[in-house]
Amino acid sequence: MRHVSLGGLDVSRIGLGAMTMAGTYTTGGGLDDSESIRTIHRALDLGVTHIDTAEIYGPFHSEEVVGKAVKGRCDQVVVATKFGLVSHSGDSPAPGVTDSTAANVKVAVEGSLKRLGTDHIDLYYQHRVDPNMPIEETVGALAELVAEGKIRHIGLSEASPATIRRAHVVHPVAALQTEYSLWTRDVEDEILPLLRELGTGFVPYSPLGHGLLTGQIRSVDDFPDDDWRKTNPRFTGENFQRNLAIVDEVQAIGADIGATPAQTALAWILTRGDDIAPIPGTRRVARVEENTAADGIELTPAQLERLNSLTPRRGRAPRRGEHGRHRPLTPPNTATEYVPAGVCGSASGGQLFRTSPARPREGVRSLPSQAAVVGPVDSAARRYSALMRWASSSWSSRMMMRQAASMGVPWSTSSRARAAMRSW
Repeated sequence: MRHVSLGGLDVSRIGLGAMTMAGTYTTGGGLDDSESIRTIHRALDLGVTHIDTAEIYGPFHSEEVVGKAVKGRCDQVVVATKFGLVSHSGDSPAPGVTDSTAANVKVAVEGSLKRLGTDHIDLYYQHRVDPNMPIEETVGALAELVAEGKIRHIGLSEASPATIRRAHVVHPVAALQTEYSLWTRDVEDEILPLLRELGTGFVPYSPLGHGLLTGQIRSVDDFPDDDWRKTNPRFTGENFQRNLAIVDEVQAIGADIGATPAQTALAWILTRGDDIAPIPGTRRVARVEENTAADGIELTPAQLERLNSLTPRRGRAPRRGEHGRHRPLTPPNTATEYVPAGVCGSASGGQLFRTSPARPREGVRSLPSQAAVVGPVDSAARRYSALMRWASSSWSSRMMMRQAASMGVPWSTSSRARAAMRSW
């Protein structure tokens, strides 16, 4: 397995995401920790040196599984984990509550160290930017952990360009983790150029489009009722049919070179730079064998051109000052955090929720054709719609409901909010 550098941290250019080892996707059957551990061992045997987990996965279960799997083999692997979506400020942990205060960071890292069975964490991410905590303070707390030897490198996830710059001033950011695949390419416009300017590596999560780019999913009926993808906008209606057309093209190119759709999609990502290390997630040995084999696949210029043309490079989330975009998850006078445009729409453009400068009380969604006015939407609806986008790119609707509660947004919210969401 070839290696890349993430801000000076050497890792295999294909890693292993351990979120599914906590039962996020149920298509593959129930949890089997023994199989998950065998999968990690097989990944290490195949040259994978980068395992990614988080305290929120389970919560805590994924870290425990990873800790058991790497016991006695810590010198062979870079372990990355995340904090910030579990608050430890009360009598018991509160999963789904955003908390990146210095006090919470210190408690979270101790728990992760214990579950992972190690005295240091190689790469420690803030899982989501905390709108109530200046990034400088959070990174300052992380820098103290670096000085103490408890963590080696600092990472961010789903952060805006402005936040990345501010964080980097306090302490070098080794890696940014954000969704990136053939159907979610928003990062190419601003994020990737900035990371390369700063010398920060990029770790794409969901590089296989939440399983769609494997070619194994042809209908929403393929999902069990408790799988969050069953109601995700990218897997329903016309969006799903458009995205299946992308899968068909990936499958056709793969057939030309003797590769599976998953291997073809991963091989494409690996051509995007020597500072990119995707982390396809699985808890199955067969899948990790399939995914790691993408390291040896070479795409021709003609094949790359076909793949590059599948997803138009447009539809990114407008930045501060563009289109008067609302800032539902950040306080006034702070940068809007990055949200992939594809999470609530098709790969060709996606759907975004924003406000128009001419009519600041109207919700506007960006479609592949042109923007269309949905109608008057109140602030609760705007916060709710942003929450929907966040949860669609995350791991379960359950987490979305918990996050809604932490933000003070009623799950049913207002009638205008519900009307706006039905139009999506």
